Amino acid sequence: MENHSLLSLTVALLGLLSPCLTRLTPRVSFPIGSPGRHLTRFSNPDVSNTTTLLLSEDGDMLYVGARDAVLALDVSHKDTIILRSKLDWSPSEKDLEQCSMKGKKMADCPNFIRVLQFLNTTHIYACGTFAFSPRCTYINSETFMMSVKSDEGRGRCPYDPYQRNSAIIVDGELYTGTVADYRGNRPVISRHLSEGRRVDLKLDDTLGWLEDPTFISSTFIPDEEKIYFFFSEVGREYDFIDKFIVSRVSQICMSDVGGQRTLQRRWTTFAKAQLLCQADNELPYNVIQDIDTLPPVEGAPADDTLFYGIFTSQWSVNSGQSAVCSFRLSDIKSVFSGNYKVLNRDTLQWSTRVQEKVANPGECGLHNASDNALRFVKENFLADDSVRPVGRSLTLVSAEHSYSHLTVQRVQAANNRDYTVLFLLTESGYLHKAVLLQSGAHIIEEVQVFEQPQPVRSLKLSIPKGMIYVGTSEGVVRVPTANCSFYWTCQQCVLARDPFCGWDPFCRACVKASNTQPSIGQDVDRGNVEEACNSVSLTHRARFGPNILPAGELVSVSLNEVVRLQCPAASRLSQQLWERPNSRLSSDLYLHLEDGSLSFVATPTTLGHYLCLSTENGYQQTMAIYHVKQKSNPVAQTPTSYTWPQTHRIPTTQAVARRRPGPGLHASVGTWPKRKETRQGETEPTVPSRDTQVTTRQLGRNLTLWTEESGQKEAEFWDGVPLVLARGPCYLKELVVVSVLLVLCLSLLIIMLIYVIRQRYRSRTAPQAGTPTRDLDRRTPVEQEALRGNQFLSKCNGQALHSGQASGLVCNGALTGSNGHLPNTPI
Repeated sequence: MENHSLLSLTVALLGLLSPCLTRLTPRVSFPIGSPGRHLTRFSNPDVSNTTTLLLSEDGDMLYVGARDAVLALDVSHKDTIILRSKLDWSPSEKDLEQCSMKGKKMADCPNFIRVLQFLNTTHIYACGTFAFSPRCTYINSETFMMSVKSDEGRGRCPYDPYQRNSAIIVDGELYTGTVADYRGNRPVISRHLSEGRRVDLKLDDTLGWLEDPTFISSTFIPDEEKIYFFFSEVGREYDFIDKFIVSRVSQICMSDVGGQRTLQRRWTTFAKAQLLCQADNELPYNVIQDIDTLPPVEGAPADDTLFYGIFTSQWSVNSGQSAVCSFRLSDIKSVFSGNYKVLNRDTLQWSTRVQEKVANPGECGLHNASDNALRFVKENFLADDSVRPVGRSLTLVSAEHSYSHLTVQRVQAANNRDYTVLFLLTESGYLHKAVLLQSGAHIIEEVQVFEQPQPVRSLKLSIPKGMIYVGTSEGVVRVPTANCSFYWTCQQCVLARDPFCGWDPFCRACVKASNTQPSIGQDVDRGNVEEACNSVSLTHRARFGPNILPAGELVSVSLNEVVRLQCPAASRLSQQLWERPNSRLSSDLYLHLEDGSLSFVATPTTLGHYLCLSTENGYQQTMAIYHVKQKSNPVAQTPTSYTWPQTHRIPTTQAVARRRPGPGLHASVGTWPKRKETRQGETEPTVPSRDTQVTTRQLGRNLTLWTEESGQKEAEFWDGVPLVLARGPCYLKELVVVSVLLVLCLSLLIIMLIYVIRQRYRSRTAPQAGTPTRDLDRRTPVEQEALRGNQFLSKCNGQALHSGQASGLVCNGALTGSNGHLPNTPI
């Protein structure tokens, strides 16, 4: 109980010590079906669960393990994926019936292909769950025919299609990590298909070499002649009440043939160590999700091999977060050559007491060792130290995205430097492309691969073809690693900081970079646009100078109308700001919205030009220009020619705008004409001829120039010169509206007056309630007058008189009648 409390306190303290996570935002996002990112999909209504992928060495053929079938897909074409062959491999009715009798669901009883490896140059080795009775077979890769007789797959393939496994074939032998029974209680790391003097080997499970593991991956290091397995399991060395999950790396030697007496047909070179994805004074990410191997650069030693893995946490403090850690092979070898923990057979507790080494666990060539040495390595297989990440820090941490799979590639940029690029798949269906820089990870883009979360078991990278293949439950998706054509300006190409791409000044296009192009524009480390593109951002004065005639979009508004101007973002990392010529955007008049747009009320003060700017990494570019103008008089007016000073020029050529698939829109203004004809036959004064060009970039908008006359679009001046050729204000429309409202109000007032007069007339001529005419006729005049006097009594001390109280009033306490005498009193 004390240990459990200590663990909870440790987790809480580490959570408080963890620093604030840096938000990693992809610079560009491509939703599914976006034209800016071309994806190729393969799906077939007769095929499902295409989750096991095997790519040929040349990258032209992709073999897919699916449900009850193995597919051969031709991926050599750029825009299509062609199904070349389909090999059906399904259980019989009897097999399905036996699977159901075991208590399994029928949906889990088909044959799910889980192992797909090249056995040699002519055959593929495949294994499937086969109705919870695993089987394996040989497939001819040329004829795509299956062998008649299948092998038993126990220990080679999992029984349950939902259990993870790892498999790799080296020199014709199959090394697997899986379970050996349909209940999933016997995990094994074993070797199969051994021939000659070599025998099949597996772990000795009497001492619990594996504790409820989840196998992730396996890799072969040729220089070491070792197979490394990566998995997570329960850490029995931690004596906690709750099960503490740890990530492991284990090794076995290919030359191992087992002991002569001790450890017969068992591994003598098995050793395991903890992978600790943890920075100093931070909470560790202890559950490994996926891992990929990055070979060293050409000429470098094998010790420089790196392993990049995705890790998550079992604690709620880090729920939904993912971390990427890298481990160096030299550090793994150093841990395995160190001290090992000692297992107490009676209590099954681990200790770190130092004892004399009889043998070095994990060392190759122990099959000829003595029985005493083999017993030592049998009981001491857990390394005392943990493998720490490179630099003792996390490569990448994401608090917004939960990553499930990754693949890694080393890319040489135009400056001959090597950069590491990670392709990370999120559980929500997005593929992130990140480059690792000295300043940290930079996510270049994200691509939505599928709409709904789906089981993904394989992510294959074809470096020669520059493609990534994602195997999902519904089909296969191919994603190009580079997307240089999306960036159609030098500035956007450099700001992407993509080591795959660079700006070619001769072709004026963003192309795939290579070290053979010395003049290519690229800056992966800093993204400095001014140096890479030889361009300078426009200052405020240059943007609003008297000789700058910006194009813009005309926005016609009415006074007191709420105006909202949109500002497209150059990227998700950019910041938008608004400017006006010779004016400051006061917070009292303008409202900057979260999406970058500007909102205000149209008044004479707020009319005019607005410029939207986007700032990213120190570079500023124009994204949109608006001219907010009061709506003109709908009544046609006679055009009037204007005489302008000789120092100003008015261009009349329309702006030429063209749309591109990139993040901006480019438009240019043409040359200056000498004169312009009007509709009345008048001509404007001759202006000096001069070729001038103004360039403006805008995202998703056509940039045009406007004038009042004949619908033509024309540029205007900024400082001290009228911006639009417009006439004086006309209030005819407002006068008509006010006149109509006045007539309506007078009509309504007359109707109400007639109604009130009519109501008063009816109240005087109508008979009184409660005094029928017949009764009044039967009574004498004296009686009628007396009754009327008693009916309408009132007091003068503040009570209101009823309607029709002309017969009698109480005044000064005396009751009088209509004739001035007391009622009911004879005159």
